[in-house]
Amino acid sequence: MEPIDVSLDLDRLVARLGRWSAGRGPLYLLLAARLRRLIDEAALPPGALLPPDRRLAKALAVGRTTVVAAYDTLRQEGRLVRRQGSGTRVARPALAPEAPRVTETSNPLFLHLLEAPDDVILLSCAALSQPPPELAEAYRSLVLPDGDIGYHPAGLAALRTAVAGRYAARGVPTDPGQILVTTGAQQALSLLTRLLLAPGDGVLVEAPTYPGALDLFREAAAVPLPVAVGPDGVDVAEAVRLMERHRPALAYVVARFQNPTGAVLPPLAGRRLVEAANALGVPLVDDEVLTDLAFDTASPPGPPLSSYGEVIAVGSLSKVVWGGLRIGWLRGPAPLVARLARLKALHDLGSDLPSQLAAARLLDGFGPVLAARLASARAGHDHLRAELGRLLPSWSCAPATGGQTLWVRLPHGDGVTFAQLALRHGVAVLPGATTDALGGSLRHLRLHHLAPPEILTEAVRRLAAAWAEYTPGPAPERASLRGITL
Repeated sequence: MEPIDVSLDLDRLVARLGRWSAGRGPLYLLLAARLRRLIDEAALPPGALLPPDRRLAKALAVGRTTVVAAYDTLRQEGRLVRRQGSGTRVARPALAPEAPRVTETSNPLFLHLLEAPDDVILLSCAALSQPPPELAEAYRSLVLPDGDIGYHPAGLAALRTAVAGRYAARGVPTDPGQILVTTGAQQALSLLTRLLLAPGDGVLVEAPTYPGALDLFREAAAVPLPVAVGPDGVDVAEAVRLMERHRPALAYVVARFQNPTGAVLPPLAGRRLVEAANALGVPLVDDEVLTDLAFDTASPPGPPLSSYGEVIAVGSLSKVVWGGLRIGWLRGPAPLVARLARLKALHDLGSDLPSQLAAARLLDGFGPVLAARLASARAGHDHLRAELGRLLPSWSCAPATGGQTLWVRLPHGDGVTFAQLALRHGVAVLPGATTDALGGSLRHLRLHHLAPPEILTEAVRRLAAAWAEYTPGPAPERASLRGITL
């Protein structure tokens, strides 16, 4: 795991701790156990300076005695060194080799997926828990091709053709050579980052935005250039000024059902953004992963950004079909797609062929799959909002017109410390601060509405219990989840 100087980034350490408090037993032992694991895995390298007791206690919404006891436990084990005036540091083992420096995520979205299953309801990672029956049927009816070695770095021709047809149906004529099939949309963003960004390059991002993209840009040592998002999406006037001033190497936006706010960029604003980016030579990436999830099918949002000019569009089946179907794509100029295909070949030789065959079959009869998904999304959205209004009426939560999440504003405090208290009540939520490169969105939470109604109801009940205990400073300790059931 990545060596980090936690004295410089308290929020990152808190994220790395993950669901540390969700077990049973005294909180100080739970905290010591998670810190021990991070030390043993070299995520906290020898000599790293840990946060002072009071700062870490405040960030974790626990009493200072919890942190002191955890630190002392590890000191007695020889894993920490505590000295008056020099703070608490990870001990340096004798003759310990230097750990190689690698880059890993501290994103709560991804770290929660790495945790063992437990009693925590995950409202942090928006993922469907049940694939549609059409997916199993698509796999059952697979006919593997004869005389095919199975390696297709750019993607299976039939699937590239099917995806190109979807763009043509939306008013964007597309040749299959403009489509690259990827292992999910995350790989498409990763390939673009590797190809287009170098250390020190500027990248325009929305604030807030999808934290998985921010992780990739940070991994590339690029410099985020954030632009605020409002009710109508990104501030296009400010984005244009920023592009004119800095000429970033890349601009990344989510035009429809923006992640995490749910905002939709109006057509005229979208046209202006595309024309400005094209005129300035700034590659513009539009993350379309959520674009199909419009609740009002009779009056969907305007045309895609790709209809206004040269845009690199990224899509996926994970939000409509299932996250386990690791099929995404990228639409862009054919020369760019060819370069990205060569880069993808270097990393995996091509995405899983049976999954591509199943995806092509699904897209051939996609109407019923999408209709069922939209009905479920609308119902989940309405149910979660109703439960929040019933049990947490002081929270602000505007209705969304599509997507899969709600953007909630707390009346006081901050999302990071409340998320720690919520964990001890059995709910994982995504603090808004983890999505915002401007350093804002501190009072916000992102909650998904993909779980079954009974799970959403229980999640809100737990959140309400956590809120009843919450204060903006250290909160009462809670040692276990006894008495809480799914």
